[in-house]
Amino acid sequence: MSRIGELLVREKMLSLQQLQQAQEEAKRTGKRLGATLSRMGYVKDQELTQFVAKQYSLPSINLAEIEIEPTVLKLVPREICEKHQVIPVRRNGPTLIVAMADPSNIYAIDELKFLTQYNIEPVVASESALEQALSRYYDKGPDLDQMMGEFDVDNVDYASASDDAVNVVDLENQAGEAPVVKLCNAILLSAIKKKASDIHVEPYEKSFRVRFRIDGILQEEMRPPLKLRNAITSRLKIMASLDIAERRLPQDGRIKLKIGTNKEMDFRVSVLPTLYGEKIVMRLLDKSTLQLDMTKLGFDVKPLEDFKYAIKKPYGMVLVTGPTGSGKTTTLYSAMSELNTIDRNISTAEDPVEFNLPGINQVQMHEDIGLNFATALRAFLRQDPNIIMVGEIRDFETAEIGVKAALTGHLVLSTLHTNDAPSTVSRLLNMGIEPFLVTASVNLVLAQRLSRRICVDCKIPDEKYPEALAKMGMTEEQIRTAKIMKGKGCQTCNNTGYKGRVALYEVMPFTDPLKELVLQGASAAEIKTEMIRGGVQSLRMAGIGKILDGVTTPEEILRTTVDD
Repeated sequence: MSRIGELLVREKMLSLQQLQQAQEEAKRTGKRLGATLSRMGYVKDQELTQFVAKQYSLPSINLAEIEIEPTVLKLVPREICEKHQVIPVRRNGPTLIVAMADPSNIYAIDELKFLTQYNIEPVVASESALEQALSRYYDKGPDLDQMMGEFDVDNVDYASASDDAVNVVDLENQAGEAPVVKLCNAILLSAIKKKASDIHVEPYEKSFRVRFRIDGILQEEMRPPLKLRNAITSRLKIMASLDIAERRLPQDGRIKLKIGTNKEMDFRVSVLPTLYGEKIVMRLLDKSTLQLDMTKLGFDVKPLEDFKYAIKKPYGMVLVTGPTGSGKTTTLYSAMSELNTIDRNISTAEDPVEFNLPGINQVQMHEDIGLNFATALRAFLRQDPNIIMVGEIRDFETAEIGVKAALTGHLVLSTLHTNDAPSTVSRLLNMGIEPFLVTASVNLVLAQRLSRRICVDCKIPDEKYPEALAKMGMTEEQIRTAKIMKGKGCQTCNNTGYKGRVALYEVMPFTDPLKELVLQGASAAEIKTEMIRGGVQSLRMAGIGKILDGVTTPEEILRTTVDD
């Protein structure tokens, strides 16, 4: 792929500096150069594929739109496909048509020729499309429906769903049975393969279901027989090192899963006793997908400049706000990794610690022994800190110590649960913080949301009525020039039309006019009006920008943001 990198530089589609940065990043992550160029935003997938196809006078192919026959796939083993980033597409007499990211790789063509005894005819496909195709055809993953068919629940004496006095030894035995172990492993692996963020295992009076949260939306995955309820629940609790005899109190634990030789997956497990048994929710924490480069998070230029300026100040408070699952932790971690230099002492109080960051002192909260955010914050102030990160400001005590720390020469990063940036100020005032302390300590408030991205493999134009677009806040000029897109639905996106998510940001620097309004006791609505007048993009405005860029749909922005 280095040959293609050189060609891109020669054609001025890439600078030499960008190529060197991408090569270093590819070496560091072990990823291929093409995928790295695309991930770093230097060259789009489609542009790269078309460029390579044109350079070598070969046709390009969209792997998402074709179905490869199993007989063709059997001709080339998975290891060879992964080694050379290729996949056999179809047979044409004595010729085998093979999709490749790098058709200049003559070693791959020679090996395929020797292995299959066919003439090899290359076609060009993007690296991301090849990865998805390899995962789709060679790594089918567990078929949960087929697995359920293998259970002979009628002839096995599993504990009844209504049996509350189940013997602990029986539970352990049931949880250790091969079919239950296999099913629980399959549920976890299926969630990883589908890039779910959470798994919900839910018991009801007459049913038992498993749901995955994918791109922020819950989808039903399977309905195991009710008889398996206790066995599955116990197995998951054993995996998370929890007490299976305790079925009346909430419990929290962690499952560590090793996948292959070098990938580890963490599941944060929460068990909650409900009316018909224990509901288990597992949050998937994939260290490999943690994006710590702030320029890749989706910020527009001006908001990113404002945010970087605020976190580079020697003291003050920077608050990140948004609902659960809106990416607040990722934003804070990326800010800390930007600030994490040899001359700074950074301490964090988190509940729980989601990812380990080298060079940062991370403290896990333990409410049961009195280690809460306020206690940790007090201790940090005696630890000679430069930067303090508090997982969440939940009460007056934590807010008060945080404000005092910000006023005494420390940079304080934290999160709150509010709907937008202006209402964060009202929340601090409602907690009991004096207006003059708020204006003196807060540098910037950032509100964020995650909206689903349109799937690039099935993106098509969408004929939206001007009235609908005007209602969501678009100007006449925007409506006239807008090219609204939507996803038709394909195999890549599981027929939802969406694949992945994009972040929306509302970055409100605490300017003098805003401080004046707070001191005068202005409402959140008045603060918001002044914020927009000062040139800050609201969440809805950021969403409209993403619609006009063809990244997401009006329906998604209406779902995740409110009217200004």
